[in-house]
Amino acid sequence: MCCYETRCQRKWRKIFQNKISMAINGKATFHNGLKKCNGTLKGRMRALLCVKAQQLLSRGFIHPVRPSAAVRWQAAPSKLFCSSPPDGNNTPPSMLRHLTSKIKATGPIPVAEYMREVLTNPVKGYYVRNNMLGPEGDFITSPEISQIFGELIGVWIISEWMGAGQPKQLQLVELGPGKGSLASDVLRVFSQLQSVLGGASVSLHLVEVSPALSLLQAQNLTGNRSQEADAKDDPVYRRGETDAGLPVSWYHRLDDVPTGFSVFVAHEFFDALPIHKFQRTEKGWREVLVDIDPEKPDTLRFVVAPAPTLASTSLVQADETRDHVEVSAEGGVIVQQLARRIIEDGGAALIIDYGHNGTKTDTFRGFKGHQLHDVLASPGSADLTADVDFNYLRRMAGGGVACLGPVTQRTFLKNMGIDTRMQVLLRNCSDPSTRKQLISSYNMLTNPAKMGERFHFFSLLHPSRLAKPQKPEGLKLEKKKSPAPLPVAGFTELKFA
Repeated sequence: MCCYETRCQRKWRKIFQNKISMAINGKATFHNGLKKCNGTLKGRMRALLCVKAQQLLSRGFIHPVRPSAAVRWQAAPSKLFCSSPPDGNNTPPSMLRHLTSKIKATGPIPVAEYMREVLTNPVKGYYVRNNMLGPEGDFITSPEISQIFGELIGVWIISEWMGAGQPKQLQLVELGPGKGSLASDVLRVFSQLQSVLGGASVSLHLVEVSPALSLLQAQNLTGNRSQEADAKDDPVYRRGETDAGLPVSWYHRLDDVPTGFSVFVAHEFFDALPIHKFQRTEKGWREVLVDIDPEKPDTLRFVVAPAPTLASTSLVQADETRDHVEVSAEGGVIVQQLARRIIEDGGAALIIDYGHNGTKTDTFRGFKGHQLHDVLASPGSADLTADVDFNYLRRMAGGGVACLGPVTQRTFLKNMGIDTRMQVLLRNCSDPSTRKQLISSYNMLTNPAKMGERFHFFSLLHPSRLAKPQKPEGLKLEKKKSPAPLPVAGFTELKFA
């Protein structure tokens, strides 16, 4: 079927394709670690874009990556599923003492409450006390492996901003921004494609609960140009600006981020949100709880609730066919918040995580020192995570937004042109060690056996983004076919002019 674009759509599509094509296909050479344009370039703008794009794309990164195999619970004859002693320490750690005191006072607690305490307790929580990212931490993320990952996300954000009609305001909101590496790479793309962004007012908003990580983000993104809020009840607990003068704000809650056209990015954020676990029994669905082992007072174990709980009666779907289910009610609430903001203010959300489409059962696991770790051992010393149920997120988002995906990371990055970028870098790179780093990072991101098919991309869009543009009135256009919406980059192959 033949479709047509409006003149405006065609104009902006060609402009965007040309800018990206310049950034990807411009010839460059390596010289003492600096990249210089080479070949014939049309105009000063193309030369500038070529130089800048090659500078930000030509550096190689290589880091170890955390294991991604799942831990299976060990079934036992009784209601006990798993039991884990402390890690060779006769004195129970403070988080373990806190949890055992809580359980003694109130009884066994849901897994969601256990995760919330272990990860985000304001005094003893794992995310509050630790810098857990990088080779010296407990896990590593895609932005730490290669800056190309973040740069492609930056291209996607600009593509969606253009697809929304180029609003005058663009708020980049990242949930759980880690070290700030992803945001830094995205902002570098914004800087290199400033001619595309034009006069849009761009700002960065970071939702972060960890004081340690927020300080690291501030250092990486603003240097010494940030400061804490004077008032403790100020929803913006830190403010700063980048080298380019772009404002950066930190929040504890998504609700505190100002309204306005926003693109939300959540990379490995939803997997760390608390989950409820449910087990099908002869008497129906029962919630899995965390209790103290009566034979080992300093050891925690999993038990099944003897009767239905509010969570087991409200969070498990009536037509559920699995025997074991994990549900992140908190994740559902956040997706609803994102959907509401996109409907009311416009924008998009990009969720990147390992997960499934409502098919997996037991995925709850821990990571410590890049190794799998018993989730109940030495609580507070390891990261806790569970695969994201994208089918649940889609259901919670509701019908007011359009949902795309999930698609694998390999598919998304290839659709975004990672192969073209790698060809340019390798073609112009003569240093063997740099070539090795580039190939290794590319392989880590796209290899199906590594991150390529373990991580998925899922997006929420305003419904108008996928709606067919209205057909212009006029006798001469009556025989034309219906116009087609602009494609969504990453979820469809991005063509370069």
